[in-house]
Amino acid sequence: MARVFITGSTDGLGLANARTLLGQGHEVVLHARSTERAAAVGTLGASVVVGDLSSDTETRSVAEQVNAIGQIDAIIHNAGVYLSGKRIATTDGHSRTFAVNVLAPYLLTALIDRPARLVYVTSGMHHSASGSLDDLDWTARNWNASQAYSESKLHVAALAAAVAHRWPDVLSNSVDPGWVPTKMGGSDAPDDLELGHDTQSWLAVSGDPAARVSGYYWHHRRHQKPAPQVDDPGFQDRLIDALAAITGTILP
Repeated sequence: MARVFITGSTDGLGLANARTLLGQGHEVVLHARSTERAAAVGTLGASVVVGDLSSDTETRSVAEQVNAIGQIDAIIHNAGVYLSGKRIATTDGHSRTFAVNVLAPYLLTALIDRPARLVYVTSGMHHSASGSLDDLDWTARNWNASQAYSESKLHVAALAAAVAHRWPDVLSNSVDPGWVPTKMGGSDAPDDLELGHDTQSWLAVSGDPAARVSGYYWHHRRHQKPAPQVDDPGFQDRLIDALAAITGTILP
């Protein structure tokens, strides 16, 4: 059985992944933003690490907590936010959307002892992103919540592809779960919640040869064509260099 760490796993797709994997007999390490949210999943019988992924310091603490548990076999980078209204700055001065959706998975990828499999949750909205790496943090442009979210999901899909290219011993993929009825997606979301989390769990632990691949963008267990920047090695390298400069942490 595998040991799987899932970010943002106290509700929504992350919690659904946790329940699925626990039901299959796997060991799951949950992640909660606060001790209050950790208490809400205490009955699942899983380990829980705590930290707000909008904070550089707390994200680094999450990585330390995970490494202290022992070797992780797979990580599902599920945590994400969509913030309407004005730009919300973190304590480090970053856009919260950029911090949680991009900087946190980058830091956790760099700092957690390398697992065998990595799964990054992206979105079909990444196709509408501008593709520019200028002003990643939205300090020069007028804030646009939808565009900021779309860009963050383009960046996390490109991060997954970059890791697949740089770490050939690791299976790294990105997944579009669809627009599903979670707290973030809203009750009117049209897609299926079960299908929305199935691919992530499958890629994390399955022995199916179809799941033992790397560098793909998925939707409902099928390969999809991502935005061209995702598979562009030059774009990947520029993104990784920019994230390393912002965080002060180099991807090994």
